[in-house]
Amino acid sequence: MTLLQWAVIYIVTALIFYTIAVWAERFAGRLKIWHLGFFWAGLTADFIGTDFMRQIAGGIHLNLHGSTGLLAIILMLVHTIWATRVLIQKDEEAILSFHKFSTIVWIIWLIPFITGIVIGALA
Repeated sequence: MTLLQWAVIYIVTALIFYTIAVWAERFAGRLKIWHLGFFWAGLTADFIGTDFMRQIAGGIHLNLHGSTGLLAIILMLVHTIWATRVLIQKDEEAILSFHKFSTIVWIIWLIPFITGIVIGALA
């Protein structure tokens, strides 16, 4: 398989893991440990896929796709670390409201995902 194919597999896997975690958390109304596992899996898959895409592109390009992609991966990292902290500290208030931040991060993450599809389709 080519690097591009691996990149697409990892990015789509990130979408699946992150989407399951965000929406399951939202529907449950509270952050659970298994959501955290899916957040970490999604972040890891996204990081690997993004690094493959960076290699293909020959570096980081701060256009709309690159800038929002960088923002999204930073937000995913902050989000996942924060979720870990919330569960470790057993912060019940944060556990019950965490889905609000999760949904915002997921929506922002969709921007580089969709622009990547558009760029790929036009190439």
